[in-house]
Amino acid sequence: MTETSDLLIFWVVVAARFFVPLLIPRYPLPAILAALIIDAADQTIFQQFTNLDLEGYQGYDKALDIYYLTIAYISTLRNWTNLFAFQVSRFLFYWRLVGVVLFELLHLRPLLMIFPNTFEYFFIFYEAVRLRWDPKQMTKKFLIGAAAFIWIFIKLPQEYWIHIAQLDTTDFIKQTIFGMPTDTPWSEILAANLWVIPVLAVVVVLILVLARWILRRLPPADWGLRIAADPVPAPSSGGNGGTDMDTQSERFFNAALLEKIVMVSLVSIIFAQVLPGVQASNLAIAVGVAFVIIINTVLSHWLARRGTHWTSALREFVVMALVNFGLVLGYSFLLPNFDGSINLGNTLFFVLLLTLLVTLFDRYRHVHLARFANND
Repeated sequence: MTETSDLLIFWVVVAARFFVPLLIPRYPLPAILAALIIDAADQTIFQQFTNLDLEGYQGYDKALDIYYLTIAYISTLRNWTNLFAFQVSRFLFYWRLVGVVLFELLHLRPLLMIFPNTFEYFFIFYEAVRLRWDPKQMTKKFLIGAAAFIWIFIKLPQEYWIHIAQLDTTDFIKQTIFGMPTDTPWSEILAANLWVIPVLAVVVVLILVLARWILRRLPPADWGLRIAADPVPAPSSGGNGGTDMDTQSERFFNAALLEKIVMVSLVSIIFAQVLPGVQASNLAIAVGVAFVIIINTVLSHWLARRGTHWTSALREFVVMALVNFGLVLGYSFLLPNFDGSINLGNTLFFVLLLTLLVTLFDRYRHVHLARFANND
């Protein structure tokens, strides 16, 4: 029987994996690093502090990875001022997203090496630059070089290590370097290998010297340390940064609608592979996602033409979530008349996820459009 403390630890970690990424749009670098650390430490926490059966958790882990990467991608619409860097990040994000979907469907590990997660480290690179320098100064050649370096020299070896060789770094160090069994405590390993302490001290000193050498050769900073994201462009019209005016003037069927459908469908398919009790086909999931997003877009256009303004992202999310829950409940009520059924719990989870991603995408896309329209 699972102990209450085990379940508490499990749900605290899972909650952190869902809520910490929501800080990425406002605090990009610290929030994504926190999400990365939680991702790296979650299974270790479960192993050390619980007796939970972790079989199958790797699938959930990969789905939660995609969740926070999707939030990070959407945040580039809000924050990034270098248009070419945004375009590179968009390609890297969808390249990885397609790769994970193919892996979940075909279960071929080499796919994760062909479609490496370069987007995450490229995002970290951009936000690290933005701490002190204006990202608009980065040239296309420099950005392509940075993406290529991350792809070839960081992500390919990492993807090979994790997904092809399937090696655990901690186990590898214990067995190969120290010749100890994998269950040997680190205190015992250090006690038997005291030479490690001065070697680590030397390595730390060399890293600090190298870091200082690099920092002294960087160009002068453009501003003081900026942890929080920069303010969004000032509203050009209306009460929502030009959002309502943009919505009224836009064609209903456009690239944004297509991107939302593709993005949310792929994310939903990934989650559907790991959530228990999901019986819908991938095509049915994609059609359902498209239907709900189109209904939401119709409603948004109708409200915009009536002069309704969303004063906050939270209010927009709550209203649209209620609308989407109503659609699901109505669908669930009608299905038995056609000898059909759905898992209401799973469906409501997908709707909540869909509403969150679409709300953030819509709001931040208008910021993106306003920023580069102003630059023109």
